[in-house]
Amino acid sequence: MDLLKADLPDLPDLPDLLETLRPLLAAEAAAETAGTGVDADDVEQAVWVRLLEHRRIPAEPADWLRRAVRGEGRRARRRARREVPYGHRHHAAGDGPGTGTRTSTGAEPEDALLHGEENRALRSAVARLPGRCPELMRALLSPRDLTYREIAGELGISQGSLGPVRSRCLGCLRRMLAVEVAAPALRGMER
Repeated sequence: MDLLKADLPDLPDLPDLLETLRPLLAAEAAAETAGTGVDADDVEQAVWVRLLEHRRIPAEPADWLRRAVRGEGRRARRRARREVPYGHRHHAAGDGPGTGTRTSTGAEPEDALLHGEENRALRSAVARLPGRCPELMRALLSPRDLTYREIAGELGISQGSLGPVRSRCLGCLRRMLAVEVAAPALRGMER
């Protein structure tokens, strides 16, 4: 705490405030991250950094802290959804012989089975999409790697409308697949 006093002379009450807010922050971060796969300590650290970057003590520190925890919790959950562990990336550009990683066909039978199940689930969801979405998604996922001009010619729609239609189709596909994906397991003991 002496380091904080030396570094932030214009905030002499900060060390006392940090000690006062520490239990509240720990409880709020634990509640915000329960069952989400996000580490509460990461959220706590991000909130402390946000407070130090703020460079002034908020008028209502407890309320500010609760809002900051909710914001950092949302940010951490979005980041966790986007991140894919390195070992689980089968479709990376560097996969293949001689790169030291397994190919998407998999050196292990389990890898091939899981890859096949993922493809079947995706194809099934694409087939259930409404309107012209199945045709468009099949064209976009085609191994022929068609350009927008070629896709527009095949489907008989203008090239300028492909982007908005693709966006709507991907949103619908995302919602369909989100329902089918299991929620992460809750932490703690089962009752």
